[in-house]
Amino acid sequence: MELLGTIGPLILMFAIFYFLLIRPQQKRQKATVQMQAGLSKGDKVVTVGGLHGIVDSLDENKVVIKAGDSRLTYDRQAVREVRND
Repeated sequence: MELLGTIGPLILMFAIFYFLLIRPQQKRQKATVQMQAGLSKGDKVVTVGGLHGIVDSLDENKVVIKAGDSRLTYDRQAVREVRND
């Protein structure tokens, strides 16, 4: 019984840490990977660097983004979000 009193708070602290920090981060990461895999031509996107543009073409690992008169090539992982504007 004394062992449970010693280890119990550690287990409780780990459970709280898991549900407040680890699990939400895993959900966000999974949603980001799904969004990057579901990119299609014509989507309005924002990169991690803050570039706003439209997807011009896609490759397995790369995406060409049209911003103004420029076409820039980025890795898929550089796309932070897809805009619905």
